[in-house]
Amino acid sequence: MTQTLLSDLTTAAVGGPAGTYIEARTEPEIIEAVRSADAAGEQLLIIAGGSNLLVSDDGYPGTVLRIASEGFTVNAEDSCGGVAVVVQAGHNWDALVEHAVRHAWSGIEALSGIPGSTGATPVQNVGAYGADVSQTIAAVRTWDREKNAVRTFTNSELKFGYRDSILKQTTVQGSPRFVVLTVEFQLPLGRMSAPIRYAELAKSLGVEPGQRAYANDVRREVLRLRASKGMVLAPDDRDTYSTGSFFTNPIVSSETAGRLPGDAPRYPAGEDGLVKLSAAWLIDHAGFGKGYGLAGASVSGGRASLSTKHTLAITNRGSASAADMVAVAREVQRGVIERFGIELHPEPLLIGMEL
Repeated sequence: MTQTLLSDLTTAAVGGPAGTYIEARTEPEIIEAVRSADAAGEQLLIIAGGSNLLVSDDGYPGTVLRIASEGFTVNAEDSCGGVAVVVQAGHNWDALVEHAVRHAWSGIEALSGIPGSTGATPVQNVGAYGADVSQTIAAVRTWDREKNAVRTFTNSELKFGYRDSILKQTTVQGSPRFVVLTVEFQLPLGRMSAPIRYAELAKSLGVEPGQRAYANDVRREVLRLRASKGMVLAPDDRDTYSTGSFFTNPIVSSETAGRLPGDAPRYPAGEDGLVKLSAAWLIDHAGFGKGYGLAGASVSGGRASLSTKHTLAITNRGSASAADMVAVAREVQRGVIERFGIELHPEPLLIGMEL
């Protein structure tokens, strides 16, 4: 019997075999696969686009369920309320963004080029360039494995935070309590984007932060910026064989931030005087520049490295193992702690491994 390798299902292209592999294309198939695995006492790993997973070279001993449901329906569309669109969990995220921009559905254009499925976006409140999905998600329909029933969460019930939600908080080793079935977005109608919050993007568009631009211009510039950082999947570019940003931007006290050099980027992070720092800046200034790990570095023999375009991504140079990629991550994490006393935390799910 041919085994399915997780390396064939993830953007980092690493990971060993699945114990059992199931692909589900409809909601009933998803629910049935989950119920069957649970009834058999099987461990369950959910995968869709595979862009936020780093799986051990030993593989996954239980059931790997790939959610491949596609399509969306428009429940309402009017000039006052905008468009309410319900998207299947397995639907390609960037395909949805492209459709939205083409049809003058505003609000998600700054999230162009992010790999993976739509169902994964609410789990860690996917975001980029000053936008995140919590700004447009109305509801998420899930299968509750504990209650053995469908449960729908409203936006407020999802408890969104920075790269966080109740869906992520209740996921253990890639096995969620709540399996996403559909995601409903509420999007304003119009050719103009949501206000541009990210300074780099605003500058490239020739507008001031807080102003709007044409949504198709925003999509074009975001795709260009992401590609320049190796953050748009391309088969011939090894910098794109990654999980995207490997570390989240740390949120620290103002006292901790005050100990950093004056040129260290910092941004307000909600209440209590918390400050969000740039993980990329910390990595670079701890001595880990673009391409760190190449040229036969001892931690991975050059098989894995930081991207040559962006210090936040750990990349598979062609023959890396999961252990190689984690070795680079550990080295970077250790170096940032030693230099700045700040611990970086991984953004992707690490399955069968830890830093």
